[in-house]
Amino acid sequence: MTFKLTAISIATLLLTAGCSSTTASISPAKYDKMNCAELNNAVGDTATDISRTAIARGKVANTSVPNWLLGGERVKTVVANRETARIERLQQQQQAIVTARKQRCPSAQ
Repeated sequence: MTFKLTAISIATLLLTAGCSSTTASISPAKYDKMNCAELNNAVGDTATDISRTAIARGKVANTSVPNWLLGGERVKTVVANRETARIERLQQQQQAIVTARKQRCPSAQ
């Protein structure tokens, strides 16, 4: 019983780690409508999401998958790659916010 429970727990961890999303992404069209304080908050929120995603990716990458769990390493790799892609998207989003902030907020330069 514990053998099956462990396999289910590991598979659940690997699958749910890649599906977690804490906040919705901000549309680039909204950047023009944001004031400086909102842009600063958006930069901070994006940085928090990047950190949270990197931590999740690290947990998945460091998960020890038993040899008897068929496809476990492949799932682990897919989830880690998905997290890496999410980090890259968040970094692009953050760069767009920073660019908008530099254009609109004199104190950000």
